[in-house]
Amino acid sequence: MFESRGEKIFVSTITILLILLSIMALIPLLSVISTSLSSKSAVDMNLVTIWPKQFTLDSWGQMIDRVDLWKSFSLTLISTVVGTVLALLMTALLAYPLSKSEFRWGPVIMIAVVIAMIFKAPLIPYFLTVRGVGLYNNPLVLIIPHILNPFNLIIMRSFFKGFSKELEEAAFMEGSGYFRMLFQFVLPLSKAVLATLALFYGVVLWNQFQHPLLFLQDPNWFPLQIKIRQFITDDNVIMVGAASTADLNYNERTLRAVTVIFAILPIIMVYPFLQKYFVKGAMIGSVKG
Repeated sequence: MFESRGEKIFVSTITILLILLSIMALIPLLSVISTSLSSKSAVDMNLVTIWPKQFTLDSWGQMIDRVDLWKSFSLTLISTVVGTVLALLMTALLAYPLSKSEFRWGPVIMIAVVIAMIFKAPLIPYFLTVRGVGLYNNPLVLIIPHILNPFNLIIMRSFFKGFSKELEEAAFMEGSGYFRMLFQFVLPLSKAVLATLALFYGVVLWNQFQHPLLFLQDPNWFPLQIKIRQFITDDNVIMVGAASTADLNYNERTLRAVTVIFAILPIIMVYPFLQKYFVKGAMIGSVKG
């Protein structure tokens, strides 16, 4: 396809701009990685930029042996996986009937969904409500409040509205009901939207900070993000188990860098497998009503 001179200049400019923005976004990450792989003396003298100085894995060895870090990691991983599965299930169960014009209560429910998306609950009534249903200091608070998001519901509903009506009619003629239609035909053909929403829900569940900060007081139930906050704000917590000698090849800064990388690695590892579905799924809600 022929491109005019103006189009080539535009594409080149956008490409250069995106490359520069990518580099700017990568520099802080590379700096943290380099700090986690550098020696104590190099970090203390501020010699580390985007490349490790006096390479060592001592900081990683120290943090990987931390039982409390792995406990928080396990809790966050379980809540993310279970929460994402439940969220996709609940979103699909509500989005499918809302995508049907014959569902008489659909418009009313959609108005409620839009209101819930635009107007967030005030913090104090929300806190009292969550505590009133027994989720205070309960690890289920990491999952239950996140299993349905209005924006994600609208995206899935829009996808279902574009589903082949001929296929549905054929399935109904074969004796399929709505539940069988949803689970045996619709969802297996909805990989794009499921992968996109899985990423949306998973990132929120993995990175949640406000909920555990408000509702969890028992340190045994602290998820990874709260544990990282402890490591960053309290030198005594991050240095627990460290040898009491001046010959240590790590310090608080290198250990904190390890915990930051430790927390973001799972999302970075999962994203490439969902990327091929991400753009297609994310555009669904903007092109269909």
